[in-house]
Amino acid sequence: MHSFGHRANAVATFAVTILAAMCFAASFSDNFNTPTPTASVKILNINWFQKEANGNDEVSMTLNISADLSSLFTWNTKQVSLWDGIIPAKEHAKFLIHTTNKYRFIDQGSNLKGKEFNLTMHWHIMPKTGKMFADKIVMTGYRLPEQYR
Repeated sequence: MHSFGHRANAVATFAVTILAAMCFAASFSDNFNTPTPTASVKILNINWFQKEANGNDEVSMTLNISADLSSLFTWNTKQVSLWDGIIPAKEHAKFLIHTTNKYRFIDQGSNLKGKEFNLTMHWHIMPKTGKMFADKIVMTGYRLPEQYR
């Protein structure tokens, strides 16, 4: 009847087809997840707010950042990328960080005095299979001082 090669080819083709269907189902199921991540930032201190020699405003702050990103994890989530780090599992998705901003805020000009600003937390969700998702939380209601420090 059929040679061993034909039979092996049929089994391999069937296995790859089943694997592709399972990957599609895993990727499709992510569309039904409605994550509700939370985050808050408290500005503890404005370390410096000064005018640079070239006339630009520069700000450095100490922040308390707390977040709960555990709702981003599903059975298809491999990891979540946030800032310069990776959150590998749901157990690590709740955190509180006390930090100074790594990259100073710089305005080209002297327009930051007394201005309101928003802080935005961006992340990327990397699934085991399917497309990558990106989202953010915008936190409003922050204001810079009226005078340089």
